[in-house]
Amino acid sequence: MPAARTASALVRASHLPPTVAVTAFAAAYAGGVGAPASTVVLVGLAVLTGQLSVGWSNDWIDASRDTAVGRTDKPVATGGLAVRTVRTAALVAVAACVVLSFALGAAAGAVHVVAVASAWAYNVRLKSTAWSWAPYALSFGLLPSVVTLALDPARFAPVSTTAAAALLGVGAHLANVLPDLEDDAATGVRGLPHRLGRRRTTLAAVALLVSATALVVLGPPGGPGGPGVAGAGALVAAVALGVSAAAVAVRRPTSRYPFLAAIGVAAVTVAVLVATA
Repeated sequence: MPAARTASALVRASHLPPTVAVTAFAAAYAGGVGAPASTVVLVGLAVLTGQLSVGWSNDWIDASRDTAVGRTDKPVATGGLAVRTVRTAALVAVAACVVLSFALGAAAGAVHVVAVASAWAYNVRLKSTAWSWAPYALSFGLLPSVVTLALDPARFAPVSTTAAAALLGVGAHLANVLPDLEDDAATGVRGLPHRLGRRRTTLAAVALLVSATALVVLGPPGGPGGPGVAGAGALVAAVALGVSAAAVAVRRPTSRYPFLAAIGVAAVTVAVLVATA
């Protein structure tokens, strides 16, 4: 297989939208809290390699399931990428992630490694259990502290920021699984969304995502973080995206729009965080 075709398949197998989004959000937050440019770049690289490892490990571990249900969006399932290749890529990426994470400092490195290990635990086992939400809550909740622990002086992120990030993670999990509920059930995957059902999962995803934005806007000590029109605008945008995601999920169950809307809500939330850091 030509190198260019393999590279293209690896990009598609990396779960590119969430990989790029989480990396961009982490780097933006680092800039917002005043990290020097070198730290912003290092945060971006550490998070990028971690996310790549998570995406590639997902396609490696789920190769047989994806093939069984005919996932045309997965290069491994269509024969466009060898399982061995994506496995190697995942292992190389996670090794690079560990090195880059500890380059941020011992505390920041340890916290990020825990966050990435939590995401791998989802891929390996927890996605098929009622605890499927927990890795998302832990990994996303820890991410802001990866940034703040890399600062001088090192510190954990504010509680409201940590809680909002955890809510975003769980909301994104619920939205991401919606199009795949039937395919997952056919291959024995029964995470929390599969147990809740489509309707309750949709409502819970919207509620969690909007709550995350509200927490960032209203939660910081001293009053609303997004003053006046800015804070109201952020909430209105989050609600609009949430409602549109719910409407699409009901009318077009296989659409990826609800997950893209979740990324949009996350972008709004991070924008408020950066503006008020």
